[in-house]
Amino acid sequence: MLKIKNLSFHYKKGYPILNDISINLAPGHVYGLLGLNGCGKTTLLKLISSSLFPKKGVISKNMYIASERKLGYLSDLYLVTDEVDLPDWKISDILDIYSPLYPKFDRAYFENIMNKFLVDSKNHIKNLSYGQRKKVNIAFALASNVSLLLMDEPTNGLDIPAKTQFRKLISKHISDERIIIISTHQTRDIQHLIDHLLVLKEDKIAIDSSLYELNKKFAIRSGKTTDTLYSENTFNGTLSLVYNTTHEDSSFDIEFFFNALHENPTILHSLNTTKFEHHAQ
Repeated sequence: MLKIKNLSFHYKKGYPILNDISINLAPGHVYGLLGLNGCGKTTLLKLISSSLFPKKGVISKNMYIASERKLGYLSDLYLVTDEVDLPDWKISDILDIYSPLYPKFDRAYFENIMNKFLVDSKNHIKNLSYGQRKKVNIAFALASNVSLLLMDEPTNGLDIPAKTQFRKLISKHISDERIIIISTHQTRDIQHLIDHLLVLKEDKIAIDSSLYELNKKFAIRSGKTTDTLYSENTFNGTLSLVYNTTHEDSSFDIEFFFNALHENPTILHSLNTTKFEHHAQ
């Protein structure tokens, strides 16, 4: 269990990025971390990875405190950053130097992923495009077999076939021992991967709920009615978000729902007055 208790952080005093956040994240789930630009998504991932330190509060996993940066914590997490910061070396040299830091690293699995991504592992980093470097970073992350995998905009820079491979790889990577957190604006890329939604808004966690519970609370229908909370015009006509008073089983569109939250603040109010059964309890 990853526990975040009363977490606060600011870069400039008086301008909080995160303010008194408390959430528990359980193994066996893929968490989608959403929010507007500048809301603190990347900052939160860096705090969890201990590359930043809280101003207040504690982040812990099992017996480890993140800010203490003990080997047992650091060797069991990996952060895939949006901007790929890999040494300007041969890929084989990166493996030789960094893979020993991760006790469960599987070199054969790394090679397998690189083959799926169509990147030659004999390459030099300086000869790779941004998208190819991103593939190397993702392959290393998955091959490390850590129990806490953090991903910041992992599909940025990936071509369409690579995005398909990414979804397949993450689906296979999910296990009862792993926590996966994916921060992204590309919600279509992870729609069918995540099962729990975290939304940051105005330095707080505005939503911490499973998609199952959200789907019980809301439904997406064709057309617009008097009980519509939010609507969009699409090529297939108007789609509307409504309260799921008839307990219908409709597909849950994360991007559509996030747009609704942004346009209609009363939706958040209704969620805050509803008791959800969180997966992470």
